[in-house]
Amino acid sequence: MANVEENLREHVETLRGWGIPVYVTYPHTVADGIRLVRDLGELVGQGERAGRLAGELAATREAVRKSGADTPRRRVFYPIWRRPWMTVNRDTYAHDMLAECGGINVFGGHERRYPEVTLDEVARAAPEVILLPDEPYRFRGVHLADFQAHPEIPAVRDGRLHLVDGKLATWYGPRIKEALAILPRFIGGESAA
Repeated sequence: MANVEENLREHVETLRGWGIPVYVTYPHTVADGIRLVRDLGELVGQGERAGRLAGELAATREAVRKSGADTPRRRVFYPIWRRPWMTVNRDTYAHDMLAECGGINVFGGHERRYPEVTLDEVARAAPEVILLPDEPYRFRGVHLADFQAHPEIPAVRDGRLHLVDGKLATWYGPRIKEALAILPRFIGGESAA
């Protein structure tokens, strides 16, 4: 198994040239992640079991959509790196997971998938929630101070800066259920202040 973003094409082609079958993944949406569970189950002879899990994930996704239907969506900044600050655009799995959980990615419209941004640009984007994941960059409590120079950011002003498990927004497969249970609380929950 390989992933378009994690593995080099020439490595996949080499393996295939040796007669080794390689299944390549590239999910962009939560729906893609759910389909991947089903597909991988079929590949390893566990189609029925994977089908049940995929059904549970799809039902959880639908329940989250229904429960958040009347909840205002919040503008979210989700950095993946620091120095330089980097985030995600709409063409990423993380963007779709945030959207499924009630978030509006403030850099979703950026032309680059993983744009570099400045904290001044973040301030102008006015996120209502800032989620600092522990991967790929390992954000810690000390990094919350980076935003204190920008009290005009609604997330800073209202105490909606959260350290989160990075796997929630970026790991697809069985973890989807946990992500759909936890991320809406950070995005739509009340202020921590």
